[in-house]
Amino acid sequence: MKPAPFEYFRPGTLAEALRILSSQENCKVLAGGQSLMAMLNLRYLLPDVLVDINRIPELAEITCSAGKVRIGAMTRQRHIERHEELATVAPIFAEALHLVGHRQTRNRGTIGGSLCHLDPAAELPTIALLMDAAIEVAGADGQRRLLPISDFIAGFMMPNIGPDEIVTAIEVSLWKAGHGHAFREFARRHGDFAIASAAALVETDTGGVIERIAIALGGVGSVPQRLPAAEELLRGSRGTDTDIEAAADLCSGLEIIGDFHGSPEYRLSVARAMLKRSLKAAVARAAGAMQ
Repeated sequence: MKPAPFEYFRPGTLAEALRILSSQENCKVLAGGQSLMAMLNLRYLLPDVLVDINRIPELAEITCSAGKVRIGAMTRQRHIERHEELATVAPIFAEALHLVGHRQTRNRGTIGGSLCHLDPAAELPTIALLMDAAIEVAGADGQRRLLPISDFIAGFMMPNIGPDEIVTAIEVSLWKAGHGHAFREFARRHGDFAIASAAALVETDTGGVIERIAIALGGVGSVPQRLPAAEELLRGSRGTDTDIEAAADLCSGLEIIGDFHGSPEYRLSVARAMLKRSLKAAVARAAGAMQ
């Protein structure tokens, strides 16, 4: 199938893009197009106007400053994956992005597009939730606001932004140098959406005791989810196999969905396995950094 007819705009500035969105009805923003074009071709979406923001250079930058990283919404996933400075200060991005689709899709796909599409199995929204990211959103009045990722995620494939707003950047605060990190997922084939994924960040003291930890899971529910009960359980522990097993048991408190990929029971078992692998790797990396 082919898309239904639509009017096409290709603005060269953010201000122009916002003006078009505020003056037109039933618009969709085109970023990398890796999900949107398929949805248009299947006529799952029927916009009257398509606003292509690929030629707005200010939206495609990565800036690493003291304690913080800012990634423009139009930054290609492949660029984030291969960015050397980002890989040093926040290595979980590269680890997760290696699992996103295929090289060809990462060449076109953008971080902003993934965040706005909000597929529950997508890796980048899970990483954003893990890192307590702030999402910068620009409105037609030119004003920009920062939304905590927990507020940005309104529901299943539903970002909390208005029809005349554009996501311009994602900002994350960095964890201390040498922190442990891991992203693990299970998909039936490489490049498929994950049945379940688990991400973890760990900081330990000089004795190997966990001082700070974050855990997020994707694919198991309608949105990515944090696991605060497991974070609390592991904080102050050494992250032993027994500790990790107890943390994995807390996955039963998550929202678990069933679909044609498998039952809720199956997805829960996969989530527990991915969480244990992710935690073991993150704890080991943190311990290695302390040696």
